[in-house]
Amino acid sequence: MRVVVGSDHAGFPGKATVIEVLVAELHEVNDIGTYDRAPVDFPDIATRLCTELQAGRAERGILVCGTGQGAVMAANRFRGIRAGLAHDTYSAHQCVEHDDANVLCLGAQIVGPELLKELVRTYLAARWDGTEELRRRVDKLDRLGP
Repeated sequence: MRVVVGSDHAGFPGKATVIEVLVAELHEVNDIGTYDRAPVDFPDIATRLCTELQAGRAERGILVCGTGQGAVMAANRFRGIRAGLAHDTYSAHQCVEHDDANVLCLGAQIVGPELLKELVRTYLAARWDGTEELRRRVDKLDRLGP
């Protein structure tokens, strides 16, 4: 799977863990930054990541910031992006299965490296259910966008 990954400075250490999992599982990774701990604004990283998804250059995205809250807020501002925040494995698969999430947002200051790895694996293994009921709801979400 082609996965675009980004983080702000607070999520930078967690992004390395995410990339480690993706490479180990043979996914194609596009790391759009940040590349060090120098302060960077999470909306700028979210913009880069969401633009990659909108252009079809990736199938899924993963954003990492301190709590994941800013990342999920920023990503959900973009048409066609459905971002979910996960600090537990249930949310990591449920956001895909029921809500067709194409971006996973993670909080590197909230969950440790081992849970980050499990969240990434769970998210990427999940598939959208696509039932009529769920499709109707996702269609309504898409019509809400900017």
